[in-house]
Amino acid sequence: MRRSRSRTIISAVIAATLAASLLSTATPASAATNSFRGVNWADQRDNYVDGWAIPSGLTAGDSYTTVRSKADGIITGFQQQIGANTVRLPINPQSVNSDWWARYKGAIDSSLGHGMKVILSYWEANKDGYVDDLTAWNTMWDRVTGDYGSNANVYFEPMNEPFGYSLNAWVSLCSTWLSRHASIPRGRVLISGTGYNDNVTGVGAASALTGTLLSLHFYGFWASDTTRAAWTANLSNRLGSYSSRTIIDEAGSPMTTGLTYTGGQNQDGNVFTAYLAATTDLARSRQMGIVYWPGLRTGDSYSLTRQSGSGLAVNNASGVAQLRWGWGL
Repeated sequence: MRRSRSRTIISAVIAATLAASLLSTATPASAATNSFRGVNWADQRDNYVDGWAIPSGLTAGDSYTTVRSKADGIITGFQQQIGANTVRLPINPQSVNSDWWARYKGAIDSSLGHGMKVILSYWEANKDGYVDDLTAWNTMWDRVTGDYGSNANVYFEPMNEPFGYSLNAWVSLCSTWLSRHASIPRGRVLISGTGYNDNVTGVGAASALTGTLLSLHFYGFWASDTTRAAWTANLSNRLGSYSSRTIIDEAGSPMTTGLTYTGGQNQDGNVFTAYLAATTDLARSRQMGIVYWPGLRTGDSYSLTRQSGSGLAVNNASGVAQLRWGWGL
């Protein structure tokens, strides 16, 4: 998740193995990921919240029926205003291992009812890049996979931005998750890139993770380049040879500051327009999915939309157009 424009990106090296019996049951990930045309629906406070994760527009007092009704308007907005078919939602043990889960499921069920793919991703609360409590984390995932493991449109991301872990330790943790949830096809599991989800070459090369999808985060505040060529090289290095397995499940740019994202004459010369052009161009050419950060987050200048009545309004039409280009639309 985007937390600070001065955030340091952590890198490391990865190597690990998993028993051959597990590898033999792996379900291959798809040869391209551009069927994921997504947005993040985020908590106004930050998804790294120490408490219930409550996406913008919902409140802690909402019933299941109210959550689902509110979600119907927001999900319809994502579909009609942007063209999205995927939504990424935050979870944590506080949310799932409590009575909020039975109500929060209204957002998931609404999304599924509208034919959306849903990516459920764990955010930790301590902001140190580690799972906060392994026992609570396992209990959370047991419940989530028990509720949605049989639904082919639900995808599971064991952890968002695992920057606290060495690469070996991250692969080991993911291998344990895959073993514990062996009934989930590997093609429905997104393994986060190392550091701040910023490089998938290590996890992509790990034989223990064969058959999984990979997730990458990529932001324009990570460098000061103002050309598409420089940003394309930056992104390509983070992908290596694993584009066909990778979903860029966080990428975003300012949408409330008046930038124009479409048209080559408007792209080079500015950090953010060049960045978004390069990201969407490369995703389109390599048939990669993008899940924009955020589709909706109240008070976030990167938010692609804002609430309008029971639905959504677009903050920057050129930003939507450039994202849709990246989606192949």
